[in-house]
This record gives sequence, structure tokens and C-alpha cells, in this order.
Amino acid sequence: MKMLHASANPRSFLLATFEGGGSVGPVIVVAQKLLARGHKVRVMSDEANRGDAESVGAEFVPWSRAPNRADRSRYSDPTKDWEAQGPDQLKRWIDYAFAGPALLYAQDVIEELEREPADLVIGSELILGIGLGCEAIGQPHALLACCPLFYPVQGATPMGIGLRPAHSDEERAQHAQASAMIHDLFDHGLPALNAAREALGLAPLAHALDQTWQADRVLVASSPAFDFNAPAMPDKVSYVGPQLGSACWAKPWVSPWADDDTRPLVVVGFSTTFQDHAEVLQRIMNAAADLPVRVLVTLGGSIEDHEVVAPHNAVVAHSAPHDVVMREAALVVTHGGHGTVMRALVHQKPILVLPHGRDQTDNGARVEEQGAGLMLHAGASVEQIRDSLRILLNDPQFVLAAQTLGEKVCADAAQSRVVEELEALAHQSSASGSEIRCA
Repeated sequence: MKMLHASANPRSFLLATFEGGGSVGPVIVVAQKLLARGHKVRVMSDEANRGDAESVGAEFVPWSRAPNRADRSRYSDPTKDWEAQGPDQLKRWIDYAFAGPALLYAQDVIEELEREPADLVIGSELILGIGLGCEAIGQPHALLACCPLFYPVQGATPMGIGLRPAHSDEERAQHAQASAMIHDLFDHGLPALNAAREALGLAPLAHALDQTWQADRVLVASSPAFDFNAPAMPDKVSYVGPQLGSACWAKPWVSPWADDDTRPLVVVGFSTTFQDHAEVLQRIMNAAADLPVRVLVTLGGSIEDHEVVAPHNAVVAHSAPHDVVMREAALVVTHGGHGTVMRALVHQKPILVLPHGRDQTDNGARVEEQGAGLMLHAGASVEQIRDSLRILLNDPQFVLAAQTLGEKVCADAAQSRVVEELEALAHQSSASGSEIRCA
């Protein structure tokens, strides 16, 4: 990681996000980097994220009008997106956070900036109300995408269903259809978004995703080597590399296995948010039970100990520092969350992905397309999982591909220019003397 020295021109930054699992970690890492440069940093998010923000020294501001989860448990999850399939899963997020409460997010952001101005707001690219609030008062702002950009972009492979790059007219037609479908799904939230724009004195938009491009910059916290969409991105989009930190709640890891145990270590890490995945974890352990391996399963706080039963060669832990355990691993098994995939690649480990929704199928497609692993559906049988584990453990081509891709991802993470990008935007804001309007 690059050494960060104090800035000669400290600025004030407001980072605004939501409790959405992988949406939090990169924001905290960016906050930590800005703090290391001597900037003033506030993090505005759900109360559940207070500990993460304060652990790096940032001031924390909770949402007051907008949705505000007190904890990360399955019982406080209002979307219960694991109950839905396909488009209905995304619609639940659009109604709950992305567009439905746009006015509430906008009002919270405006009120916080009236309390204490910021040179730059850095908002989640998924929460349209954050950018809306900034637009309404002329506040310079950037958006931070914590995985490859989910929104359709002309010429890029659309996200959402695990598509690969198009090589034929038939595949290009499929891509166009998928892009239209994603736009239509987000337009499910257009009435609420335009109602919020009207309340704030702004003209209506033709499409909900048009709100994204009101930002001064869209930063993608991923590696262009990982995302085969990188060459197609608009000029307003910058890749700033994966932002990988350590969760403040992860407990130290002491291996229960003897030092001379040479069996390969399989690390199983799924979501820190509940996706009804206990049964999948059990099938993975059952699949590995007959293989000459050691298995570490980290529950991440979303699954409880009593929901799974570890076979003789497996250990179940509430948490473990992924950098430590992946360094020893021969293979990583995951749901395909972007953070876990990036960390596995940084450690140059082959990956088996069993996605449960969200951006996970798309991440799995990128892993598989570049030969760094395999992807199965979440309902894969014990036999299918066992076969895939055998292949990944015994075929050196997967190791070589993971090393090749991992070196690039690691370099992008180590040489990230996220701080330079944000400082430049904040400087432009200050130099232009932008006047913040009252809503």
C-alpha cells in the first residue's frame, strides 16, 4: 500500500453510504486513507456502521429521516431479499433504499451540510437520494461504487445476470435486452425519485439512473483487470482499485491444526449479511468431508453456530482475519461478494463461487471468464460441489490464472489513486468557489 503523508491543504469530506454488506468496508477504508492525509472526515450511514467508522477515527453521523438499521442481524433486515428471486430481489432494494426514500436521504444530506459544510460529498452510487440532495443545493459530489458498476453503460457488458463479453450479434442483442431490463427495473423507482426532485425544485428525469450522472465523478472501487467492462466506461468513471481493509469485529485466528498438517486449507467465507445460506455452507462442508483437506468456515455474524454441523476435517468460526487465513489457503469458496473475491485474488487463490444474488453472479462470471475459478448455482448438490473442489485443487491452470489475475488486482489495490482523485475534486470545488444553495 502507498505511504500517505499529510496534505498541505486539508479538506472536509462527507462520506455517505448505507448498511448493505459490501457497501460499507470500502467506504471505511477510503475514510481511513483521507484521515491519514490530515483531512476532516465524517461518515454518514446506518447506526449499525457506527463502530466501523469510529474505529478508524472518523466522525459518525446516523441517518435521521432515511432508513437506519440499528444492527446487521437478519431480524432487522427490512428487504429480506433472500426470499425473492431475479428482478423482485432488486425491486425490494429499489423500494427500500435505492430510490423509494430518495427525498429522505436528500433531506438528511442537506441538513448535515447545513450543520457543517464539506468540500466534497462521496456518496454510494446505489443510493440515488444522496446525489439528489447534493444536486439540489449545488454541492460538489462524487459517487463510490464498491463493486463493478452495476448500471448499464453503452458498449459494456450489463451486470445483473452474470453475462460475459459479447462476441456475436446474438450475444450483443442479448446484452441490449439485458441493459433495457435493468433500466426498466430502476425506473420502478422513478415516480418516487421524480416526486423527490419536484419537492426540491428540480426538473424530472426521464430515467432513474440519469441521477447517477449528475455527479462530478464516479469512482469504481474495483480492479480494471478484474472487470472486463473497463475499456467501455465513460470519461466520468475512474477505477481506483479495490479498497480492502480489516473488519473491526474480526477476531484473531489461531489455527487448531498441527504445524505439520500438510492437507490443503479450504477457506469458506460467505456474506456478512444474511442470505439464508446456512444450508449451502453445510453442503460445502459435506462435500469436502471426504477430501484430504482442512476446511475453515467463517460465519461472519450472519449465520449462527447451531445452524451448521462441522465434519471431522472442518472448523467453524464466527470470524477470522481473511488476510491471515487466505495467506495459508489453497482455495477460497465464497458467495461471490466483491470484497471476498478481491481479497482472494490479492492472495492469488483460486475461487469457487456459489452466488446468492445481488452482484455475486457477475463477480463469479468475471472469475470464471479469466480462468481463476469456477461458479456453481447456489443449489448445487454435494456431488457437484465436491467435483468442483477436486478440479480446483488438482488442476494447476486455475492456480496460474489466479496468480496472473491476482498480481494485477494486488497492484491496483496497492497503487490506488482514490485519495488523489478525491483531493483533486475537493480542490476544484474550493477553487471554483461553488456557492451552496439552500434547499
